[in-house]
Order: sequence, then structure tokens, then C-alpha cells
Amino acid sequence: MTGSPLGPAGAEDIMFSPDEEIAAYRSMLLIRRFEEKAGQLYALQAIHGVCPLCIGQEASIVGTMMAARATDPVITSYRTHGALLARGVDPRLVLAELLGRKTGLAQGKGGTVRMFAPEHHFFGGHGTAGLAAPLGAGLAFASRYRGGDDVTLCFFGDGAAARGRVLEAYKIAAQWALPIVFIIDNNTAAPGASIVLGQLPSALAESGTPVAIPGHQVDGIDVRRVIVAARQAIARARDGDGPTILEMLTYRYRGHGGVPARAGASERRLEEADPVSRARGRILASGILNERALKALEKEAKESVVSAALAARAEPVPEAADLFAATGA
Repeated sequence: MTGSPLGPAGAEDIMFSPDEEIAAYRSMLLIRRFEEKAGQLYALQAIHGVCPLCIGQEASIVGTMMAARATDPVITSYRTHGALLARGVDPRLVLAELLGRKTGLAQGKGGTVRMFAPEHHFFGGHGTAGLAAPLGAGLAFASRYRGGDDVTLCFFGDGAAARGRVLEAYKIAAQWALPIVFIIDNNTAAPGASIVLGQLPSALAESGTPVAIPGHQVDGIDVRRVIVAARQAIARARDGDGPTILEMLTYRYRGHGGVPARAGASERRLEEADPVSRARGRILASGILNERALKALEKEAKESVVSAALAARAEPVPEAADLFAATGA
């Protein structure tokens, strides 16, 4: 099945309960509002350094997390916020770290690319391209060594997928049949370009072929298809059959710094490429929730993020001596 697509055709036939629809939408909406707030704070220079956002990739993150257990380890590249929120981390703690506050996840010393929440089985946040892959293989090896059945979820971008450290991680993960799923966020288009989903000639989904790792392309804009693909890959790893590569076809609206992906361009919404809008429309059309109920959910998400931002901005910054102290485990 290497390279087989899990794209948009037939998505309407996927069994997705009303509770799953609502849970997925609520989680994606929280991530969207959080990232918009982070982008606003970055533009106001309240956040320093880089602030990579995952606007447009919410379905890929939420669908994968919904398919996993809460104890399955998660490791990412530098787009950390969405995975942390999908894992249930308090938005205030994430914003506090972005703002360099002492109460942040890394005590204000790590920023967006060095956040850790081991109590939520989240192990970073790594700025070096492709570093999540070998570290993720290590997490998967630890799970196997301890006799557990946890499956590591390892996220990184298409730009890192050809790095030697990633290919070497594939090799060892295949050789030892490690319980890991490699999730490649492939930004299929930049704002203004056309959207192409479905079976595409791609070296990414098939990059594990030399070591017999199956790979699939997934419509990363449809949270239902993400859940189906992630469930299959996670079940395979948990059963001892080794790793899988999932190439998530998504659409990135923002650049690495949190600003629009093209210099001088405003963020452009394309309805067919927006996972949050797609989920909202489906819920409304199916009658699961009406417009009033959806607006109540949307108000709740917005107020949660606004409250978290106000609280985080009021937190103290680290003292000078704190900057040289080891960050707590």
C-alpha cells in the first residue's frame, strides 16, 4: 500500500459520530484562535524570536491526536502550539512561554521551539530540521524496551523529510519494528496557488520504500480522513508491525515567523483549503448543531484564548539568576 492515497474521494462515507464531529471542531477552533492571537502578539513584538504557526494544519494535528491514546508520546519540529493544545495543555502556559514568562512551559527560556510537557507525554519542540525523527525513534525504542505498547507520534515538515537524520531514523525504526508513526506536514500550496488533493507523485509518502515502511498520502484538510489514516497506522504500530509514514497534504497560511507566507500579502482564506471552515460547514449541513450553537462554541474558544493571553501577559518574567538555572523536568 506504499504511496496509496487517503484523499478526499469518498470522504462522506467515513463513519464519524456527532460527538467526534463536535470534539474535533472544538479542538481545531481552539488552535485556530490561539494561533491568530499568537500571530497578533508577534506582530505587536510582544513575542520575540520566531513564532511558527500551524494555521491551516489543524485537522492534521487534531485528527492524529484523536486517534491516539493520551499516553502515546508526541514529538514535533518547531510548530508546537497546535500539538500542545490538542494534548490538553493549558493555553495560558503555552502563551506564557511564548511571551517569555516565568510560568511558561520552559520557564520563559525556550520559546516556541523548545516547549516540553512530559506530564502530557509531549517531548518537544525541536528547531533543528528533522531532529524529531531520530529522537522520536528513541522514544519508540524506550516504549518497546520497557515492555509497553505506546506508539510515538513524530511530526516534521516536508522540508526536513529528505534530511539524512530522518532517513537514518526510518532505517532503524524499520529494522527494529519500532512503534512509531512519522507524520510529514506537506504544505501542498502557498497562498494564492491552487489546491491539489488526492494521489500525487510524491517522494514523501514513498520515502520509506527502501526499508519497507508503508506510506500514505492523506487529505490533511479533512479531519475525518486524518483520523482514519492515523488509527490504521497507530494500530499497526501497536500490534508490533512497525512504523508507517503519513504524508499530510495541508495548506500553510503563515510563514515561519508568524506573518503571511508571502511578503506583503494578506492572509487569504480559501474555503476548500480551510479545515476549520470545512468542519463547520459539515456540522451545520448535517444538523448536528445549529448556527446558534456553533456561535456559542466559537465564542467560548475566543474567550478562552483572550483570557489566557491576559493572564499570561500579567505573569512575571524570569529573574536574571533564573536564566542560568536548569529548567525543571
